[in-house]
Amino acid sequence: MIRENLEKVEAAMREACARSGRNFEDVTLISVSKTKPKEMIEEAYACGKRQFGENKAQEMKEKCIALPEDIVWHFIGHLQTNKVKYIVGRAALIHSVDSLHLAEAIEAESAKKNTISKILVEVNVAQEETKFGVGTENACQLVREIAKFPHVKVEGLMTIAPFVENPEENRPIFCKLRELSVDIAAKNIDNVSMSVLSMGMTNDFEIAIEEGATHIRVGTGIFGEREYAVL
Repeated sequence: MIRENLEKVEAAMREACARSGRNFEDVTLISVSKTKPKEMIEEAYACGKRQFGENKAQEMKEKCIALPEDIVWHFIGHLQTNKVKYIVGRAALIHSVDSLHLAEAIEAESAKKNTISKILVEVNVAQEETKFGVGTENACQLVREIAKFPHVKVEGLMTIAPFVENPEENRPIFCKLRELSVDIAAKNIDNVSMSVLSMGMTNDFEIAIEEGATHIRVGTGIFGEREYAVL
């Protein structure tokens, strides 16, 4: 099932790239493996996938230890400051930095481990009250503040668009994030690269690619519906 799903996702990615005049190689597919057992990750790994996304710090730590070392882990969930120690040094990219307080904790842990953490600033473009992320009007200022930290490198922006029946409805959100990225890049802030745009999930990744996503986060489209433990 996973192999067939991956083939469908990658075919849709190629079509979206072709429609928007982009190279397929310029878009990174992150297989979102949150809540999934390591056997399913191993199946995707056997299909050649190396980029995986997790949203729980402890779960990512355990999978990181148990699975092959060449997996590139992305932390995509809301990160609490007391869980930063599990993520720093393990995540190749932290997608969900939404406050200076969190960035400070990442800086402190990264300094302690003598490493540089690559992060994305999460922007709540749709202004949904249920979602985390800095507002578009405050994103540049947050980037400027984080840029001062020697052990944290801002690589770009991330957003989580609303779940909608018609993916076209999210096009303005992806477009706005791309425009924000271009605006910030034009300011040439030291220690800041706007090379990454993490946006688009199973329901709307084709639209996100058309609007410039460099990283898409696909879980259900690869692994099937999410499974929750019954307490």
